[in-house]
Amino acid sequence: MKPSWASIAVAVWCACLAAGCGGLVRNDNAEGVKLYQQGNYKGAVDHFQQALARQPGSPDCFYNLGATYHQQAKLFRRPADLQTAEQYYHLCLARSPSHEACQRALAVLLVEEKRDGEAVAQLEDWGRREPANPNPQIELARFWQEQGDVRQAENHLVDALAIDPNNPRALVALGRLREAGGDPAQALQNYSRALAVDGRQPAVAARVAVLNGSAAASGTVAR
Repeated sequence: MKPSWASIAVAVWCACLAAGCGGLVRNDNAEGVKLYQQGNYKGAVDHFQQALARQPGSPDCFYNLGATYHQQAKLFRRPADLQTAEQYYHLCLARSPSHEACQRALAVLLVEEKRDGEAVAQLEDWGRREPANPNPQIELARFWQEQGDVRQAENHLVDALAIDPNNPRALVALGRLREAGGDPAQALQNYSRALAVDGRQPAVAARVAVLNGSAAASGTVAR
């Protein structure tokens, strides 16, 4: 069974927690991230709260707190933690509507709560407010792919690439869709473009090697 958008997003939160701005705030956030990675969520919350006290209203602090409570809710199945996480996410976005990690995390929470309509509305609103930002379209593509609507997912990725033709995330996502849909030549083209933009993608490089090998074995020429 392939990992879901929601499970992937939760797995990478510890790498996406924000560091903060000022020195003391940054130190508290860094310690909070360290404790989060160790599974000490109470300690992480304490440090993120200290950072928030030093920088009231900080979107990054709100996001870090939301992500920590969200993880606790998933691990310990505590509905109150999920409600607290959502509140912190909204506080973050009220102060920084462009906070991409928080936009993504809130959408994941809403999907986990079977509130798919709210998740779509949130991401679409994000896209309307930031028409030059490809990330809302990429997140909408992830959502629709999870729902099994490949056509909708592909349309959003095409929209993302219309905004930013060299966006590696969109290129890789489109390549995966096309590979899964039985179009390896087009997938290879998408992966290759993504690598040309950012060569530090070993998993993508591996797929390019596999597809090139398959093309050579079958006597076809990669486009």
